[in-house]
Amino acid sequence: MTTTATPTVFVAGPSGRLTEERPPVASRLLAADSWLVQDGAARAVEGHRRRFAAACAEAGGPSAEEVDRFWDAALSRLPATGEWFPRAELVADGDGTRLQFRVRPAPARTRSVQVWISGRSDQRTLPRRKGPDLDHLGELRAAAIAAGANEALLTTPSGLVLEGATANLLWWDGDALCAVDPTLRVLPGVTSAWVLKLAAERGIPVRLRRAVPTDLAGREAWFTNALHGIRPVTCWVGSDVRPGPPRLAAAWQAEWLAAATPLPHLHHRSA
Repeated sequence: MTTTATPTVFVAGPSGRLTEERPPVASRLLAADSWLVQDGAARAVEGHRRRFAAACAEAGGPSAEEVDRFWDAALSRLPATGEWFPRAELVADGDGTRLQFRVRPAPARTRSVQVWISGRSDQRTLPRRKGPDLDHLGELRAAAIAAGANEALLTTPSGLVLEGATANLLWWDGDALCAVDPTLRVLPGVTSAWVLKLAAERGIPVRLRRAVPTDLAGREAWFTNALHGIRPVTCWVGSDVRPGPPRLAAAWQAEWLAAATPLPHLHHRSA
């Protein structure tokens, strides 16, 4: 069941202690990471920690030790019940930076996705760091909704597929699971990494590809992220490309759902 409480924002002080505050509206977002929490359990939290820490370092944020203390304190603020989609943030604060944590109710989730192929090339400024381009991506997703989809596909100027506004792209080519070549402008996805690791452990060939939308015709394609998990593409809106039937998505999504483990402070409490 989706939680309907009002989002709460905690700001990290010099000692690392978090206090509930109303942060300045005009703060510039330098780095962010979010994940789904259901009744005190989540998936791949350590992967989100590592990605956020790397983003903070790249953005000139606090020391790695400060970020670790902040992360541990932030996790301890998450409720043991309900569905949440918290976000850890590094924001510009005057001449420096500030760490803050938003405890947000989880948005509604869907089991499949309709993806708009807009024909527009990727305009992100920092595609490999989550945060600075979130406003732009939100506008792109709003345009996708207006076009009759609920996601947008980002492409290079030459037309190569990259990822969605809020999700990574994976697809099947026969028995091989394909991902976009990571040397392109793509965000290192935590959920997609989880899927690819599981595939490799099972002996499933994993291929890193450069593809155009027509290469996805007839293929089972997935959009993956930390909110929805694994969603099969059921329509490529604005294109003649037709997706393949989603034969495998449901089983993999069930495994992703089952991979949730208690958050550290709740695990210790119940041990």
